[in-house]
Amino acid sequence: MTPSKRIHIITFGCQMNEHDSQRIFQLLYPAYEPTDNPADADLILLNTCSIREKAENKVYSMAGRFRKLKEQKKDLILGIGGCVAQQEGERLLQKLPYVDLVFGPQTLYNLPSLLQEAEKGHRVCRTELRQDFHIPTLTTHTPNAHPFQRFITIMQGCDNFCSYCVVPYVRGREISRPMEDILAEVKEAVRQGVKEVTLLGQNVNSYGKKEGRSNFAQLLRAVADCGVERLRFMTSHPKDLTEELMRCFVEIHCLCEHLHLPVQSGSTRILKAMNRRYTREEYIGKVHRLRELCPEISLTTDLIVGFPSETEEDFQETLSLLQEVQYEQLFVFNYSPRPFTTAARLPHQLPLELKTARLTQIVEMQHEISRKRHERLLGKTVEVLVDGVSSKDISEMAGRTRGNHVVNFKTADDLTGQTINITITEAFCHSLRGELQIKG
Repeated sequence: MTPSKRIHIITFGCQMNEHDSQRIFQLLYPAYEPTDNPADADLILLNTCSIREKAENKVYSMAGRFRKLKEQKKDLILGIGGCVAQQEGERLLQKLPYVDLVFGPQTLYNLPSLLQEAEKGHRVCRTELRQDFHIPTLTTHTPNAHPFQRFITIMQGCDNFCSYCVVPYVRGREISRPMEDILAEVKEAVRQGVKEVTLLGQNVNSYGKKEGRSNFAQLLRAVADCGVERLRFMTSHPKDLTEELMRCFVEIHCLCEHLHLPVQSGSTRILKAMNRRYTREEYIGKVHRLRELCPEISLTTDLIVGFPSETEEDFQETLSLLQEVQYEQLFVFNYSPRPFTTAARLPHQLPLELKTARLTQIVEMQHEISRKRHERLLGKTVEVLVDGVSSKDISEMAGRTRGNHVVNFKTADDLTGQTINITITEAFCHSLRGELQIKG
């Protein structure tokens, strides 16, 4: 039997990219087995993100690190996939002569045949986006660091064309998978012992609209009937957050009480310039309704600081929205112009120094908000699904609550993959610490 080759994947960006990397493992297994050491690899792939300029620059830096390894191992194949690959295409092969393979988010499913070409010494670039593309169903059971958790893509691409966002240009237009394909994948995951399923899409709220299929709330109910212990989803667009979907947090027991709802700005004027298609008041109204239906829900969000023409008044409106909504956590970034986007051509681009100062102010404010939100859990006993050893202290383990809070705790046993009860004893801005409750 021919021994397997080894593959090393470095993933940048969002959960969609993490899921795509897992799909790559599935496509190539068992011909290629994963390795954590790039020096042992026969194939190194960079799965890239272009949502921000900083993420894109990291790709070029990382690729350069492997140039010497490529010179030492003549048979090593170095490939770049994902959004930067889709964005740059043949230019990557021109800029990086030591790269063998470039492929986009759709063409990753052609990797087995693309690798055959690369193994013959050909430099390969495949980045087409097809309107009739369908996301294949893959059921290969591959080695997984967290076999009790699974990302499942329900749709790909985006039709929203927010003025700052490159996603529609690098992942294509919205395409929803048939419900029966999704449910088959969920059922197989449950059969394999998966406890927590996260449904993924650029805008899961619009699932099925173009195809005239069941809507996202109906999909959630169908997935819940498959026997999964915990159910999550991301990412949601506020304009498509319906009453029917909000009620799912009350009516579906396995649906975790956490919603990532990107607001991007607290200023209606800036939201209009971003082409977000909701106002500040509409967003806050939906937040109030969510908390009316499900008081224990935890909310997280994305923010862009320094969008073109953002005034001090606009920025203060964002700060006041943070105080009013009281997010558990937020992900905040300086605005950076992206290729193809409308915002990149707008006048009144702000200087980096001003954007950075505003970002720092937001981070400091959110640290205090997060700490106070977490303090509300002190003394409470919460359900935690254990991820593994804590990233902060190897003598502790860590997991997440249904509200997606990170909890660190001490135990002599390896409880990875188990659902346990923890009493919260300490609260910090990014995590919690607690004591394991022994079942008696």
